[in-house]
Amino acid sequence: MNLLKENIFKQQFGNQPRVSAPYYLRKTYLCYQVKGPDDSILDKGCFQNKKKRHAEIRFIDKINSLNLDQNQCYRIICYVTWSPCHNCAKELVDFISNRHHLSLQLFASRLYFHWVRCYQRGLQRLQANRVSVAVMKGPEFKDCWEKFVDHQGESFPSWEKLEQYSESISRRLSRILRVRCWRLLRPPPQPLPSFSPSFCLALFFLALLPLPPIPFFFLTIPSFAPVSQGFPVPSFSPFGDAH
Repeated sequence: MNLLKENIFKQQFGNQPRVSAPYYLRKTYLCYQVKGPDDSILDKGCFQNKKKRHAEIRFIDKINSLNLDQNQCYRIICYVTWSPCHNCAKELVDFISNRHHLSLQLFASRLYFHWVRCYQRGLQRLQANRVSVAVMKGPEFKDCWEKFVDHQGESFPSWEKLEQYSESISRRLSRILRVRCWRLLRPPPQPLPSFSPSFCLALFFLALLPLPPIPFFFLTIPSFAPVSQGFPVPSFSPFGDAH
């Protein structure tokens, strides 16, 4: 596989909320590794979005071409610069749903259009269908650097506020996924009671009947004299009479 250049990794996998000058376009990169039952790496690679073909789709095609033994269990770890769009999320769910010998872990550096409802549903759909979705933190960035970057033996160059940005993005992802869990745990709405046609007809005619007259004394407002005039209030003392 062709390793990523150092500057490409720093630019594209950086989790800063804004790009500093000189400005550049943040693209989608997907780095994957397939681990066998003994935790050895059987295959790894990196894909980028191409015209009309996202990196996630190219990744699915690659895994299908490996013809992995269905009697063995494999673990696939993916590091992506952007979380999948709603269409790619659906493709990943369709891919993993028929392959129970595979487990897929997805670590995203940033969330793609996380405020748009359809993209939120895509993340929720992934989490609900055996695809673990999480945010890249220090260990994931370091692992991606060591396995997919042509670093020439240099250690991972962490940037300022990396963990702070990761925690902020992770909390945002948790809120998105928690909405889905709450909906799954919420009890289904109870059906409305059904009444027979004769009962409904009786209620209709009952509503047409005139109301009985209201007694006159209910309509009169009683007048009360002031307390100082009609009802003299005696004075009490907790220590007895003052006289």
